[in-house]
Amino acid sequence: MARVVIENLTKIFAGPGGDCIRAVQNASLTVEEKELLVLVGPSGCGKTTTLRLIAGLEEPTSGTVAIDGTVVNHVPPKDRDIAMVFQNYALYPHMSAHENMAFGLKLRKVSQTEADRRVQEAAETLDLAGCLQRRPQELSGGQRQRVALGRALVRRPRVLLLDEPLSGLDARLRAQMRRQIATLHDQLRLTIIYVTHDQLEAMTLGQRIAVMKEGAIQEVADPIRLYQRPGNRFVAAFFGSPPMNFFDGKIVENGSGLFFQEEPRYQLRRQAQRPTLPILSLRLPEDLSATMQTYIGKQVILGIRPEDMRPSTIAEPGQQRIEAIAERVEQLGAVTHLHLASAGHSFVALVPSADGIVMNERISFVLAMRHAHFFDAAMEKAIDYLGPSLLVSQVS
Repeated sequence: MARVVIENLTKIFAGPGGDCIRAVQNASLTVEEKELLVLVGPSGCGKTTTLRLIAGLEEPTSGTVAIDGTVVNHVPPKDRDIAMVFQNYALYPHMSAHENMAFGLKLRKVSQTEADRRVQEAAETLDLAGCLQRRPQELSGGQRQRVALGRALVRRPRVLLLDEPLSGLDARLRAQMRRQIATLHDQLRLTIIYVTHDQLEAMTLGQRIAVMKEGAIQEVADPIRLYQRPGNRFVAAFFGSPPMNFFDGKIVENGSGLFFQEEPRYQLRRQAQRPTLPILSLRLPEDLSATMQTYIGKQVILGIRPEDMRPSTIAEPGQQRIEAIAERVEQLGAVTHLHLASAGHSFVALVPSADGIVMNERISFVLAMRHAHFFDAAMEKAIDYLGPSLLVSQVS
């Protein structure tokens, strides 16, 4: 197994008009030995290019890739002892599953006996023992993906790179393969770098997650920390379904303490039957007020996750009550998504049940302010504070 370190890695492509496309920008990341790290981000953020730079399939414009302390920028891909599983499987259609899995070993002059042993061992691990004589067209999507994974595993690489390997599978197979990949990592203790745009895959597979945006790494942390203590607005919005709600406003002071006061993004379209809603004014918890003193009169962004608000007419300690209008009700079985409107923002609440709530109804909600996130409006970075159950860390 190997430790992978990239430092100030940059890749610039020449665009069709002669302009420069920065696919990866000064990315630095350490993947520890035997770690399963996930690179996640929206399409076009540079995660696959980063993987290809590590594999040697692309040459960096600047920066370094090191494996076990040795810089490999000029080492050919075949000599880096890295195996890669692609999104499209890349199986030879005229070969059986066994032949596909053994092909790389044949090129490396591994004996037939040893190759057969490794293929059989991988097939048993991946539940493919009964499929080894079938060709790819005779296999299901999940079986093809496992053959591609087995082909990489039989090489016994120092590093395994997985480039969105489950994107072509249906939801049930994706869940099954996620479990299988996690189990394989636990058993084999490989160093794995896994690329995906799916937050669910990232959260369930990654021991740590590196979040990318526009070629730059935004934050690297374990899944729970990224969800509970995001370092900036982008990371906060990326994780969670429905995503975090954001409210623009400023911090104001009156005789009784500090408040977040909503400033409407837009004027909501009003219907005659809709009552006028007051601007949101939310009292800050005492433990947060000291830190937010420096933001009095300044623009900030308040983030509240949909699960941290619920219909209620009574606000308990640590909660704030607001008024909202129900714009849409989405029943999803065990839970309901309520699409709501305040005086100047649309947002979503995730509640167990919404029986009796109808569209255009005015509803009282309580927000769990101890779970609130505040971001600097200019930089969109988290404002540093220590609350009763939440520490938001400033990202430099």
